[in-house]
Parts: sequence; structure tokens; C-alpha cells
Amino acid sequence: MSFIVLIGRVLFSAIFIISGLTHFNHEMIQYAAQQGVPFSFYLVPLSGGLAILGGLSILLGYKARLGAWLLILFLIPVTAMMHRFWDSTDSQEHMMQRIMFLKNLSMLGGAFIIAYFGSGPLSIKE
Repeated sequence: MSFIVLIGRVLFSAIFIISGLTHFNHEMIQYAAQQGVPFSFYLVPLSGGLAILGGLSILLGYKARLGAWLLILFLIPVTAMMHRFWDSTDSQEHMMQRIMFLKNLSMLGGAFIIAYFGSGPLSIKE
């Protein structure tokens, strides 16, 4: 049953690796700037790097606790700055941002669990 942990790591890390790549394009940087992210030209690619490195670390099970802390460092400001559903006046936007906020909270919970327990079986480890 060790493979179940590997499947969990693959599924958990996929969103960080895939979406992290989008943090290097102009559209994402511009969108973050519109959301009020200061120094978005620098911070958005930096956040993409955190997401990719953390995701790969967890995927491979190599220094996964450190990778989880990178994702925590990524998720806290991104969740607070990019998914401010409480500021939305449009009901559709409010609903979408609330869903994204809650999704990020659940991923933050998963990252805290990995930060504590590590990567589990079928990992490269250190």
C-alpha cells in the first residue's frame, strides 16, 4: 500500500508545478499587479519558483519537509492577496474567489502535514 502515498504526493504536487510555470508570463504578473501585489514583476516569478521547487521536492520525496515549507511560504501571501473574496462586489467573482481561497487553505493544511510527517514511503528522502 506504499504506492498510495506516492499517488498522494503526485496529485498534491501537480498543481504547484503546473501553476508555478504560469508565474513567469507577463499576463500573470500583470494580473497580480492589478490585484495590488507590490513589486509583482519580482514577486510573482519568485512565488512561481517557490511553488515549482516545493512541488518537485514533494513529488520526488527529496527534502519534502523543506519543500512543504516552501509551499507554505508561497500559499500564505498568495491566498491572502490574490483571493480576497470579502472584497468582491460581484456575486460570481465572490463565489470564485471564495472557492479559490478555501482550496488554498486545504492545500496549506496538506503542506503543514507534509512539513510535520515528511514524504513517507517511496521517496528519495535526503
